[in-house]
Amino acid sequence: MKKVIILFFIFLFCSSSAGNKDFSEVLLGLSVILVAAKIGGHFAAKLSQPEVLGELIAGVFLGNLILFGFNGLAFLTQNEIILGLSEIGIILLLFEVGLETSVSEMKQVGLSSFLVAVLGVIAPFFLGTWCSMFFAPNADPMVHYFVGATLTATSVGITARVLKDLNKISSSEGKIILGAAVIDDVLGLLILAVVTAVIETKSEGGELNIANILQHAGIAIGFLLVAIIAGRYVVSAAFQLASKLKSKNLLLVIAASSCFLLSYLASLVGLAPIVGAFTAGLILEPVHYKGKGLSEQEQEVNEVIAPLVGLLVPVFFVIMGAKVDLAVFANTSILAFASALCVAAIVGKQLCSLGVVTKGVDRAAVGLGMIPRGEVGLIFAGIGTTLKLHNQVLIDSATFAAVVIMVMVTTMATPPLIKWRFSKIN
Repeated sequence: MKKVIILFFIFLFCSSSAGNKDFSEVLLGLSVILVAAKIGGHFAAKLSQPEVLGELIAGVFLGNLILFGFNGLAFLTQNEIILGLSEIGIILLLFEVGLETSVSEMKQVGLSSFLVAVLGVIAPFFLGTWCSMFFAPNADPMVHYFVGATLTATSVGITARVLKDLNKISSSEGKIILGAAVIDDVLGLLILAVVTAVIETKSEGGELNIANILQHAGIAIGFLLVAIIAGRYVVSAAFQLASKLKSKNLLLVIAASSCFLLSYLASLVGLAPIVGAFTAGLILEPVHYKGKGLSEQEQEVNEVIAPLVGLLVPVFFVIMGAKVDLAVFANTSILAFASALCVAAIVGKQLCSLGVVTKGVDRAAVGLGMIPRGEVGLIFAGIGTTLKLHNQVLIDSATFAAVVIMVMVTTMATPPLIKWRFSKIN
């Protein structure tokens, strides 16, 4: 039944273009992307790396086949339907991250996690901004701020997986790392929301000042708070009404609807849709739907949306990889920029370890655990390629490639570094 729902979902999305001559490209593109993603994920897992890294590398390979004289897949990064599906993949991914984030647990992580998170956002942001200013001095200041924003968030999924393998999730270091990673994801999203809104205001010819920036920050924070507070009651009421229906897959429908509706409302107030998707995940807690006429098999949101996530999220990562133009690295300055971003990303997260105030905790282990940018950094960079400033794309191909390299390096470096550090403190 879930497969039928997924196919129906894709059919609805694509049916508007059924008469389009490019529709056949969608069918071919999805086939190639999904197979490539699984092959890439397989080899990444064999090398003890996150599957997302394999999906990204698979995309880089597909997008650069032209270097080998084959241009038959150039449409992957140009077809609007495929790009639209990848954007829905982003939204579902942030929805899933929100589902795995507990507001109550965020309140309990302690002062160390909060300070680590705050420093882990501030330091990389300014270091990344400085790197962009140094290597692209003629670019608009908003480009520099956006590059800085891509360095702020930590991929909690990658670190959590390594800590779980080491049986260190319950350690003091593990709790601080995971708590801080969750908090700085929220802070990173707020920074992204503000920077994006400011860019759009400037692009439309609006004036920028402190009051204007504070207004955008207030909208972002206000949306998050109002959605979390009011959303709990709305979602609970929705499940009460839905429990009277005899239809199947109610949890899937309400969960997906909540995700898409909050994403729409976020865009309506000038925020990135992923902020709304993340918020939807935060408010969708089991208390809202347990015991409301759903079978035991239907009571886990992560499980019921897993087919959608498994189908569309890889599309996003492969497309992000396909957008990387390897030819730009013929320019040594781009390689230098990518290297500088890697250093800024790693050093910035080591500075955050200064926020550890809990006695007996290894600061180095905390700093290393905060390094990976993973999917969150890619999402930020991907949004940058869709924004325009003065009728030009905000993040050009060279800058995007440098950011992707940074994401790949920090993702690959983290697991061995964490394992090494924890072996020293045992």
